[in-house]
Amino acid sequence: MSSLSARLLVSVSVLLLFFFGATIVVLDTAFRKAGEQAREDILDGHLMQLLAAAEPGADGVLGLPPDLPEARFGDIGSGLYAELRDEANDVIWRSRSALGLDIPLGVIPGPGGHIFLEESLEDGTPLLTLSMKVQWEIADNELKSYVFKVAESLDSFNAQVAGFRRQLFSWFAAVALIMLLTISILMRRLLRPLRQIESEIGDIEEGKRASLSEAFPTELAGVARNMNLLIDSERARSDRYRHTLDNLAHSLKTPLAALRALLSEIVAQQDIAGRFDEQIDRMDEIVRYQLRKPAASVASKLALAPISVAKEVDRLVEGLMKVYRDKQPVIDVDVADRIRFRGDIGDFLELVGNLLDNACKWCERCVQIRIMPVITAGASVGGLEIVVSDDGPGIPGDAADALLQRGTRLDEATPGHGIGLAIVKDIARSYGGDVTIQVSDLGGAEIVVTIPPAPQP
Repeated sequence: MSSLSARLLVSVSVLLLFFFGATIVVLDTAFRKAGEQAREDILDGHLMQLLAAAEPGADGVLGLPPDLPEARFGDIGSGLYAELRDEANDVIWRSRSALGLDIPLGVIPGPGGHIFLEESLEDGTPLLTLSMKVQWEIADNELKSYVFKVAESLDSFNAQVAGFRRQLFSWFAAVALIMLLTISILMRRLLRPLRQIESEIGDIEEGKRASLSEAFPTELAGVARNMNLLIDSERARSDRYRHTLDNLAHSLKTPLAALRALLSEIVAQQDIAGRFDEQIDRMDEIVRYQLRKPAASVASKLALAPISVAKEVDRLVEGLMKVYRDKQPVIDVDVADRIRFRGDIGDFLELVGNLLDNACKWCERCVQIRIMPVITAGASVGGLEIVVSDDGPGIPGDAADALLQRGTRLDEATPGHGIGLAIVKDIARSYGGDVTIQVSDLGGAEIVVTIPPAPQP
């Protein structure tokens, strides 16, 4: 879960579930204990009524009258039962309500003692029983032991407990839902400053505002202040880079113009002068490209007209053959028919030019370049797969990632600045692509640049 609101809601829900669950258990236990204690007190009162109503008969045997103060003892199946047993544990009296039932004997208490038990009838009906053993004085000071026992069905009590539990769960579920709804509303209001920061950062990225506002809570004021400082710092650094490039371009204009004029004077043959002019124009194009680069964006690149790939590759190969005329590498070009690159021409020349220049620099004799289209469903033109291979010493696997970083070189004795592949990676990433380094079939390095096609508008 990436949403902070969702994380807070889940955390609060877990806490509510834990605390409400514990509360339900405590209340349920307390309700059941209180109910059991009340049942025990009621049974104890019934037992005292039996003791008060008991009288010995003419035969000297203790008995109880047919009608007792508690009417439920006289109603069959009322759920309240009583019986009287003698010293041999034989039943000498049983209430009318227990007709046809066999109340379990259970544990016999000691003289004067009483025991509460949870027992059950033969059909499984749960009972709460109270037994008490007494020494009854008969004629001639004779003492006989009797056991009075009362029992009450727990079906109604268990039903009450189940009903209480249902109500308890319903109440707490309703309370939990109301609390979660309230908390979600509060969090939405409390997290509004975060959404405001997100919105303002988006506006800054789109160029609609220059910095974050200052109307934030204390906890976020420092974040907004530091973000504004970072934005100002990056803007100032970008301005410095642009000014430096402007100064560089301005400084190069005059030498280039002078060089063109001098060459036109000293070169007699028209075809050679044209070749010099072509390279000077190329230098001028590179300067203009570097000046445009800091302000360029992917969005602006998507609006550019497609570039003929084959034509520009041929220009690059022709120029490199002149640069490496002493080495005379064999450059095999395989470009798909009518393939187009949708982007800045300077980006394409910089990307392919660096790849070919590296391959020519490190090859023994052979260089291959293969450019094929990359087409996916729902996409427009512009996707390319550029594969440049050579038959040189290759690139070790553990050095591949390092070579994509600026300033990293495998051979310090070879001329270069160590930024060519880093530039390739930066340009490819700016178009959503990627760069991989492999071993070519020629035995040297194979660098694959994949640029996905632009989506359909």
